[in-house]
Amino acid sequence: MAHGLRKGLTSYGDAGFSLFLRRAFIKAMGFTDDALDRPIVGITDTASDFNPCHGNVPDLIAAAKRGVMLAGGLPMAFPTISIHESFAYPTSMFLRNLMALDTEEMIRAQPMDSVLLIGGCDKTLPAQMMGAASADVPAIVLPTGPMLVGHYKGEVLGACTDCRRLWAQHRAGTLDAAEMDTISGRLAPTKGTCMVMGTASTIACMTEAIGLALPGAGTAPATHADRVRLAEASGAAAVRLAREGTTPRDILTPAAFRNALTVLQAIGGSTNALIHFTAIAGRLGIDIDLDAFDRLGREVPVLLDLKPTGSHYMEHFHWAGGVPRLLAELAPRLDTSQRSIAGGTLADIIAGAEMVPGQDVIRGRDAPIHVGGGLAVLHGSLAPGGALLKRSAATPRLLQHEGRAVVFDGLADLAARIDDPTLEVAADDVLVLRNAGPKGAPGMPEAGYLPIPRKLAEAGVKDMVRLSDARMSGTAFGTIVLHAMPEAAIGGPLGLVETGDRIRLDAEARRIDLLVPPEEMARRRALWTPPPPPEGGGRGYLRLFLEQVLQADQGCDFAFCRPGR
Repeated sequence: MAHGLRKGLTSYGDAGFSLFLRRAFIKAMGFTDDALDRPIVGITDTASDFNPCHGNVPDLIAAAKRGVMLAGGLPMAFPTISIHESFAYPTSMFLRNLMALDTEEMIRAQPMDSVLLIGGCDKTLPAQMMGAASADVPAIVLPTGPMLVGHYKGEVLGACTDCRRLWAQHRAGTLDAAEMDTISGRLAPTKGTCMVMGTASTIACMTEAIGLALPGAGTAPATHADRVRLAEASGAAAVRLAREGTTPRDILTPAAFRNALTVLQAIGGSTNALIHFTAIAGRLGIDIDLDAFDRLGREVPVLLDLKPTGSHYMEHFHWAGGVPRLLAELAPRLDTSQRSIAGGTLADIIAGAEMVPGQDVIRGRDAPIHVGGGLAVLHGSLAPGGALLKRSAATPRLLQHEGRAVVFDGLADLAARIDDPTLEVAADDVLVLRNAGPKGAPGMPEAGYLPIPRKLAEAGVKDMVRLSDARMSGTAFGTIVLHAMPEAAIGGPLGLVETGDRIRLDAEARRIDLLVPPEEMARRRALWTPPPPPEGGGRGYLRLFLEQVLQADQGCDFAFCRPGR
């Protein structure tokens, strides 16, 4: 197999000329023959001015390059698409697969013996790992790291769990516009990803647990020297991986995915993580069984006391020992023989875990903060293909609930009516949002966290049962049923619900059901027509997305990106 500059030569019909021309052009940058004969480590650059989560990437790239050179390699940084959750229209999930394609093809197209993937905000790490899994070049992941906490009037603040809580208070009239303006400058006080166990932190911790990142990489704060040292160490590890030839396929085994999903349950992590890791696994021909994941949730208690499920923040998790310390508590439920790009096995990482006396962030197996499943998979007449509920962030009294449906036909309908004072809605109703799935929105936005109707919020209502075919942010909380499959836009039963119907949620029985007679459902099915396609769906990336995107149980990946398609 060719290595270094000889890898993937440009097609001129003359391999010797291709290599000659490549060396001539790269020597224009001042490289010597000695430098060009070393292992080449590609380093992705996902930063942009639209991406504050990646604000520390230039420093991380500099440190990673240092690590590559100290280990005898040649670092070559290259850009890929940069996606930020709050700056992507219509949603970052719509663009995740585009970034995965970009990452995969740039890894294939350019001569590199290994690749260091630097990402952070919600969809960037999954996209990078999807691309790396398909390219199957030796790879290591370096998350950008979480930001530090903010403060307001003596209260610790964290984006974005506290931003949702405080926005709800603003909607209820207890915080005015001036206070919210001040708070907006305190919620995200440094560079980095959200400092709660949202999607970015969840993915980073699972990446460390699955073996694609160095110990500590999932938790070290973005602004700390630890993060920069991890970048240097990751660069050195990338050179070792290039020489060994260890690829993602060697690390990402079915047992490794089970380890990562065990960690997902134990940290009370983001519902989005299940979609993303299903997509990564799918690139390798590995299926994630939703019912097996639910059984895992029943067995694995939530051990991490971290927002939005608990009370602490990511920096506290890091100083309590981070993922290695958590893995030590979970060891009896893990396959500790699985390999890590750190060079050993999960057992080696656990053996090196820091044991911090007196810490109360990582609970012992005998003192969990939640039992019965952090994330639960539901079935029933409203979700024959499955749906997801974050039990650990729900209101306990609402986990067994029957209520009247109040239906919104899409995002525009939700925006137009949710705060209408004439909306007929009560606290024990079930808010239903449909046509917000992968194809229906499109892009499966984080709209599942339906706001409490303003008149109920002003009356003190803080949670209601909410149901949709959308996603929600990992930073969110509440009794919210998500990812109802199949989605309404392709004929799922959510599209047949009418305002006034009765809906029953039974989290213990793992059921979400519409209490409507079968003959009435058959009548509605006969009358159902799909919603109109989104404007612009006849061309470009949107057309590709609508034609190829799969449902949540297959990771919302493109069908042609999975083996055998």
